[in-house]
Amino acid sequence: MAGRLDGKTAVVVGAGQTPGDTLGNGRAMALLFAREGAEVLCVDRVGERAAETAAMIEQEGGRAAALQADIVQPADCAAVVAAAKARWGRLDILVNNVGIGAGDAPAHKLEEAAFDRILAVNLKGLWLTTRAAIPLMREQGGGAIVNISSLAGIAGGIQLAYEVSKAGVNRLTTSVAQSNARYGVRCNAIMPGLMDTPMAVAGIAEASGQSQAQVREGRNARVPLRGRMGTAWDTAYAALYLASDEAQFVTGVVLPVDGGMSSRIG
Repeated sequence: MAGRLDGKTAVVVGAGQTPGDTLGNGRAMALLFAREGAEVLCVDRVGERAAETAAMIEQEGGRAAALQADIVQPADCAAVVAAAKARWGRLDILVNNVGIGAGDAPAHKLEEAAFDRILAVNLKGLWLTTRAAIPLMREQGGGAIVNISSLAGIAGGIQLAYEVSKAGVNRLTTSVAQSNARYGVRCNAIMPGLMDTPMAVAGIAEASGQSQAQVREGRNARVPLRGRMGTAWDTAYAALYLASDEAQFVTGVVLPVDGGMSSRIG
């Protein structure tokens, strides 16, 4: 079914991606939303990466623009929403696709600076963009916020800051959903499991000294469903549903997209 987001406006924060052979979650969501009829504002800390995603959308005949913003800066978050309002007069969809893990470690090894940086981006930055968007969404009578969390929010043991930040994203999601339901503003989250994205595979390979092929083989072996990782498109299609009117009665949901990994917990 084409046109699931016809007439919608969407901001995708984290629409660029790190270099790699595969597609990242943010870029996949921006591309898919545009293919389904939305006009997309592609936001990224690295402006060139946002512009590249916007250009890909336009090459396919879609409508897109790019904006550079660092979501740890409150003024930048306000500027993102202001740009959407100036361009469209409204903001129907906000996707918070933010997450870093560089320097993370177990509790006894984690440095304070790394903990602060990861929490600032993954949790506080996500809250800042959400805070900026809610007044406009309330004013216009509704909207959909989709947060990209992680399976690490409920499982793990070697990335303390990342795990804590994503657990926080899950709780932020349900809190925002409850406090804004009466205004027609929905808020949901996706918990991707092991995904074959540049940030995950190339990042782990570089940090561990393994080849990307070795990293893929090890990660694939851990996934119950068909013994292989998901892709950015799996995240994107879940986000498409949650952002669309098909999910108009869905809010406060934290949806695993993980090939069955979370069903083994407990």
